[in-house]
Amino acid sequence: MAWENQTFNSNFILLGIFDYSPTHIFLFLLVLGIFSVAFMGNTAMILLINLDTHLHTPMYFLLSQLSLTDLMLICTTVPKMAFNYLSGRKSISLAGCGTQIFLYVSLLGAKCFLLAAMAYDHYVAIYRPLQYSTLMSQKIYGLMTIFSRIVGSLDGIIVIIVALSFPYCGAWEIPHFFCDVLALLTLSCTNTLLFERLMFICCVIMLLFPVAVITASYTHVLLAVISMGSGESRHKAFATCSSHLMVVGMYYGAAMFIYMWPISDLSPTQDKTV
Repeated sequence: MAWENQTFNSNFILLGIFDYSPTHIFLFLLVLGIFSVAFMGNTAMILLINLDTHLHTPMYFLLSQLSLTDLMLICTTVPKMAFNYLSGRKSISLAGCGTQIFLYVSLLGAKCFLLAAMAYDHYVAIYRPLQYSTLMSQKIYGLMTIFSRIVGSLDGIIVIIVALSFPYCGAWEIPHFFCDVLALLTLSCTNTLLFERLMFICCVIMLLFPVAVITASYTHVLLAVISMGSGESRHKAFATCSSHLMVVGMYYGAAMFIYMWPISDLSPTQDKTV
């Protein structure tokens, strides 16, 4: 069985990306600085939206959920990395590794669908303004948020169950600063072809389906903007959508490069035996 030689008391070794040279110390402090800015910015955004009753609208509610997701994402990996670096300890338990993978994958999946929900909100606001209160009622955008969390969690559950079902051998050393499921595949004693295909399918669904919703939404938005007679109305529409489009472009561009390309380039034909 896969669990014969591994228990929740077993530990992985996170090799990290920083050593104690002056350059790496500077980079480590830079990462901590960026983390602090992101932490305070997302926290302030959540508090502002929830405390100001004038911002209790679908657009700002989804924005607060996006900020909460980003806040949880950075807290999943960076604090552990900082603790290991400052304490000199590099170990993480099998249970801790599984928790990190589940949270990371679930939150990334939820963020994909939250971005799609925000695109749909912009589509309704610009393309069908008279039906906005009906199509984006409190119940609708609440269900959108719950759906994004559920789908993200299902993705995380599937990945973690399959990933931790493999037997791991060798030094259990992960060449990363957090438990990344792709890095774990190199430690497995068995052939991971089926799991690699499963991960590829999950990535396609979690990335391309929301992208399709975003593309369809902004296609209708663009058609609506073109038909606007007022230059001021066009400017307001572009101002409303530009920041979201920038976030979508950066997020999906990085996600497709980081996750789709490495998975497709994995070499599953290598025979691994216990």
